[in-house]
Parts: sequence; C-alpha cells; structure tokens
Amino acid sequence: MTPFAIAGIQMPITTNSNLDAMRHRLELVLHLYPWVQMVMYSELAPFGPLLPNAQKLPGPAEEAFQEMALKHGVWLLPGSLFERRDGLIFNTAPVINPAGEVVARYRKMFPFRPFEEGVTSGDEFVVFDVPQVGRFGVSICYDIWFPETSRTLTAMGAEVLLHPVLTHTIDRDVDLNLARATAAFCQCYVFDINGLHAGGNGQSAVIDPAGRTLHQAGVNEEMIPIEVDLDQVRRQRQYGLRGLGQPLKSFRDSNVDFSIYDQQRRDLSYLSSLGPLAKPQRAAIHLDNPPQASDPGQLDDIPPAADPGQLDNIPPAVDLGSAIVNEAVPAETLDPVLNTPVSTTGQ
Repeated sequence: MTPFAIAGIQMPITTNSNLDAMRHRLELVLHLYPWVQMVMYSELAPFGPLLPNAQKLPGPAEEAFQEMALKHGVWLLPGSLFERRDGLIFNTAPVINPAGEVVARYRKMFPFRPFEEGVTSGDEFVVFDVPQVGRFGVSICYDIWFPETSRTLTAMGAEVLLHPVLTHTIDRDVDLNLARATAAFCQCYVFDINGLHAGGNGQSAVIDPAGRTLHQAGVNEEMIPIEVDLDQVRRQRQYGLRGLGQPLKSFRDSNVDFSIYDQQRRDLSYLSSLGPLAKPQRAAIHLDNPPQASDPGQLDDIPPAADPGQLDNIPPAVDLGSAIVNEAVPAETLDPVLNTPVSTTGQ
C-alpha cells in the first residue's frame, strides 16, 4: 500500500486577491486533518478570473504560497493564476513542494475559447514526482475535454491527475462525466476541484482509477480530504479495470496509425467546414432567411371540405376501452398479460 493524503479546497472566490482566504483555509484544513500531505485549490483561485489581475512568475504571489508550503510542510497546488510573461498572458498552475520550492509550472494548453479570450496556450506537459509515493500530472479545466492531454500525462507515468477547474456554467455535469471517463481510460485518480461564486458552481469530485466517484461536493464551501492508494493505480494498470479492460496496455500495443495527429498527412477539410471558433450569435440563420408567406392563389387547389351530410355514412369507431370490459368478449380472447382482445382468426 502506498497511501498519500490530498485535500481539495472548494471555497468562494472573488475577483480580488484571495490569498488571505486561501491561507486561512490551508491552516484550517491542516488543523482539522493533520494527516493531509498535499493541498490543492481551484482554477484561478488566487485572484479570480480577471485578466488585469495577471501576475509575474516568479513574483510576490507565488512567494506567498511558497511560504505557506514551507511553514506547514505540505505540497501545495494553489490552483492557477493568470501569468504575465513576455507580453503574453498564460493560465498557470505552480506546484510547490514542502521545502517551499517551485518544482513545476503548468500552463493551460486549451483555454476555453472563444470565451477565454486573450489567454495564450501552453505547450509543455507537466508531471512531477513525490518521493517514495508516485508521479503526479497537472491539467486545467478545459484540457480534460481533449483526451490526448490526459493520455499523454499518463504515458509520462502520471498516477494522479490534479485538475483545478473554474466551471460555473450549465455543463458542469458533462465536466464530471469527463472526469470519470478520464479516470477510467487513464486508470488514475482524478482530483477535479472547482470553486464557488466568481470561481465556479462547486460540485468538486474525486474519482478513483476504476472510474468510481469517491466523493462529490455540493454547491457550498467544502474541504475534501481523501487518502489515495497509488498501489491501486498500479494494480488496475496491471490487471485491468475491475479485472477487465486494460486500456493503457491496449493503446501501447496498438498498431493503429492516427493520421489526424500527423501534421503532414492529416485531413482537416471537414473540421475546417465547421467555420471559425467564435461566440454563437442569436438564431442568425432564421433572421437571414425568414419563411415566406404562402401564395394566396395556391389556396384554390385545396379540395373542399366534406359534405357534412356524408358523415352519416361513416361507421362508428370501435371503442377498444369498452371492448376490454364488455361482457360479450369471451375471457379466453383476452391477453392475460396486457388484458387486451386477442384475434382468434390466426395471424
């Protein structure tokens, strides 16, 4: 058994500095659960989702988190923050070890375009090792909608996926389904930690390598301390998900050539036909092509209504409901299950 305790913090996020609030939650969770070894927050937790709050890294904000990690002797993933670098803005998640050292910075590869405008995509996958425990990978929010990101981290040896998110939209249920699917096909733990208020609509979740949800939060503030066992990851990967599918080995041993990933050979003609990546406009197709009124002259071709007198010759409709309870219907002609008449004249 290789246990390791991680606490996810689902907390209210403002559009100003949240450092003091994060520091308070860190102290509280470690007071309540002193066995926790790593603490993580949601996407953009330190300063909220406003680009003008972008920080330089290294810088004072990151240094504050380094001091917190060192003081409490824990691994710390303070969610992510907008990073200002070389005239560009990235959505960056620092990883800090118990010695207060920044061991990695992951820059979100798939900003939520076209809504997350002005944010540059990162281009480097990030994994890091916790000595004598295992390997961890980092992704952020919309990254999980692209399974190539999670599978690449898994191929790099990640056994736990730390996944801070900021989701406040009606597709949160889809996010959670993707988190479960990712845990299953990557055979790893997934910590999907969301914020509240300006930081999301909560419902953070922790999923095990068999795709089972160990805990799902509600929509209020919550601390989520979970002890994981990385031997479970290794066993799932060796013997299969619940003793069944072994997707990582199958992917490894496959000779399928995915041409869509080959920059030289891929055919993007269909994807290009989908149009630009832009915010949808309101029912534009209906406004541009309004339905035309019928030509009044066409009404002359419509046959006249039936003569009401002709209706006298139409036989009455059969009332099946009455037939079912009519004593004149022999019991043996009723279907014993459906209690409806059965034809006695054959098929």
